[in-house]
Amino acid sequence: MKKTYKISKPNRHLEGEITPERSKSICNRALIIQALCENDFKINHISNSKDSQVLQELLNSNAATLDAGAAGTTFRFMTAYLSIQQGTHTLTGSERMKERPIGILVNALRELGAEINYLEKDGYPPLQIIGNTELNKAKEISIKGNISSQYISALLMIAPTLPNGLTINITGEISSRPYLQMTLNLMKYFGIKFSENETPDNLAITIAPQKYIAKDFTVETDWSAASYYYAMAAFSSECKLTLHGYQSSSLQGDSHIAEMMTNFGVETTFHDGYIYLHKSGPVTPMFEFDFSDQPDLAQTIAVICAGLGQPGLFSGLHSLRIKETDRIQALQNELAKMQVYLSKMPARFSKTSDKEYFMQEGKANIELPTFETYDDHRMALAFATLATLAPVKILDPDVVEKSYPEYWKDLKTLGFVIEDLDDV
Repeated sequence: MKKTYKISKPNRHLEGEITPERSKSICNRALIIQALCENDFKINHISNSKDSQVLQELLNSNAATLDAGAAGTTFRFMTAYLSIQQGTHTLTGSERMKERPIGILVNALRELGAEINYLEKDGYPPLQIIGNTELNKAKEISIKGNISSQYISALLMIAPTLPNGLTINITGEISSRPYLQMTLNLMKYFGIKFSENETPDNLAITIAPQKYIAKDFTVETDWSAASYYYAMAAFSSECKLTLHGYQSSSLQGDSHIAEMMTNFGVETTFHDGYIYLHKSGPVTPMFEFDFSDQPDLAQTIAVICAGLGQPGLFSGLHSLRIKETDRIQALQNELAKMQVYLSKMPARFSKTSDKEYFMQEGKANIELPTFETYDDHRMALAFATLATLAPVKILDPDVVEKSYPEYWKDLKTLGFVIEDLDDV
């Protein structure tokens, strides 16, 4: 039987200071670069997220079988990394991981000369990877831009180590582009030079053979984690909240949450090393956004719109179907428990022929709902914020360990009451 938390707050006044979790997206890239670098360097403030801890363990392991669990970024980065390491490894993961496609990355690595075999279902984990320290079959590959950016980031990070370097042609519209930019900015920090040539239909990134330069590095605080406090701020009657570890300039695309939240009556004031959230005014009549670049914010925004009764028109949700769960279906299921409905709009209403649009309507009727989390940390993190308005129950609350293990502890410091119903 899954653990259940009942979460409530005696009032809607939000005041305090929090230092959220460090960014696992940045941390995981830094860990791979550290492993690829000939000389060691220090990574300050390594993320405590389970994903980052698992990646560290796998990079330091001599085992023939490596289990990435539910960590998608870890699995994809390790697939590319192991392809250029000597030895034969089996890379596996959770049952859900075995349902998440990996074929696009495997095909690209095979083009480069990697020897990778599927051990169960073609196109999906687990994999047998027979490493080769000198992949040199191709100097140029093409890959569609509307797939997971993690595939492309995995290829980018190993590119400088290849004997001929690599040119990656990214065709069509690029999803989650800020994550690619994050990867390139980190590579640049560690001394890698590259060129970009962009046309309307193609982005070519060329990286010559070169070595990473060891430099100590500090991981930023996670903007995705900040989004949950923005949701609480939107639901609050009064807000005086300080979040530590943030700057106005960031490697993370999810820093866009600060600008987005003005639509929900929350203002951000930037200071040196922290931000201050406060109420700024009324919400906009309707919120419209394309989440192609910030897919990890979609669940938070859907919950905010539900709690405020603000209609939302969303696009760019395609990558949500291959995350820890089918996040679109999960949102539809859990929002419906509060009489809020997220519906796919018929194609004839779409503004462009190549985008899906979803309309969300309704104001949350919160009568102590029990929210399923589907083994997805962001479902727990996002739906728990509704406790600012009324008590809610969260099934399998420990799932937050994947990205933000101290979340429940941090909520308690802000006055939330968290009851473990298994202990009652």
